[in-house]
Amino acid sequence: QVEVVESGGGSVQPGGSLRLSCAASLSSNSRPEMGWYRQAPGKQREVVAGILPGGVTNYADFVKGRFTISRDTAKNRVYLQMNSLKPEDTAVYYCYVRRSLIGDEYWGRGSQVTVSS
Repeated sequence: QVEVVESGGGSVQPGGSLRLSCAASLSSNSRPEMGWYRQAPGKQREVVAGILPGGVTNYADFVKGRFTISRDTAKNRVYLQMNSLKPEDTAVYYCYVRRSLIGDEYWGRGSQVTVSS
């Protein structure tokens, strides 16, 4: 079983920044896709950003220009730098790890991000 653990959530005022981290218990030669979803109260889970092993990234329109995803491929870690945070960014942020060739996917338990004045 692959363990996925997020860290770095918290509370911040509008306009502030937070950095989320995620670590997956995979071997160093694994090359999964990794990324982030989020789920706000009463809403469906939505994709935030993803990054492929080669470094290709994709972002939801609502975070473009504000959030940056990066990874340490050798350590199977992924990061989400969140700047210019808005109250509507308040949600539980979930890290995912996806090995498309094997056909499996793993999720973390989530990290709460609250943006409020």
